[in-house]
Amino acid sequence: MLDDLVRSDPVWAGCWRARQALKCAATALRLMGRREDERGLRDAVLLRSVDDDAGPAGRVFLGYRRMVMRRPALSADAIAALADHFGLAVPDDRLAAIAGHADRALQSGRPAPFAAAALIRAICHDAGEDEPLAFALADMLVAAMLGWSRPVPLLLAERYASAFRIGAGRGRVGSGDIGFDRAVCLALVSAAGHALSSARDISRRAATLLAVAPKIRTKGADAVFHKLLEEDAVSASGTDLSRWASARLFERLEGFGAVRELSGRSSFRIYGL
Repeated sequence: MLDDLVRSDPVWAGCWRARQALKCAATALRLMGRREDERGLRDAVLLRSVDDDAGPAGRVFLGYRRMVMRRPALSADAIAALADHFGLAVPDDRLAAIAGHADRALQSGRPAPFAAAALIRAICHDAGEDEPLAFALADMLVAAMLGWSRPVPLLLAERYASAFRIGAGRGRVGSGDIGFDRAVCLALVSAAGHALSSARDISRRAATLLAVAPKIRTKGADAVFHKLLEEDAVSASGTDLSRWASARLFERLEGFGAVRELSGRSSFRIYGL
């Protein structure tokens, strides 16, 4: 079902992938010992000025966003760019080694979940602190093996879920533990279910947005509609509309059920499908 959805490439696929990226970025930060949640990541990216740095947390989210906007790439250059977003200083010989691991996994002929598990194991065996990068690259590997035009962030969102949990509160299955391959398979099944559930919610709101769009005569609204379909969220103050026109547009869209307010605040309002 997930493969069918990815290949159909619905008009709201950009928003869906961006939301998957947000979930995985939040888990990546948790692995790094940071406390930013999904709301904090949206703030870091959307509430900054154009030339401002998004900060360590925001850069992780932007790295995932960059990943889902391009074809799956496992070259040393692509890995270096993603590692930089994750704040990892990876030397050239290490980048070459990771690219080699990825190429061997890609050419292994194994089913995608097992190839992904092997890639994560190989990367983390060399450097355990690269775990967030390893999981992100595993998602790119799965996309490349399945012939998807864009990666869908899946695995890292499940890192603290039941698939990787050891019974009786004894921690999580590590990449070097027996049962890691099984955990990755279960994680992909669980992640696929959650991704499809998210897609259903987004598709309903996107259908409503497309249905009401012709009724809205606000000049410049089409650009806002496009951003809503392509991105996880849009700041009400980040459009080219006047402050009043932007507030009125989002109020109408929220009234139609086409968007939700995602920040929970009365100021700096953020909307998304």
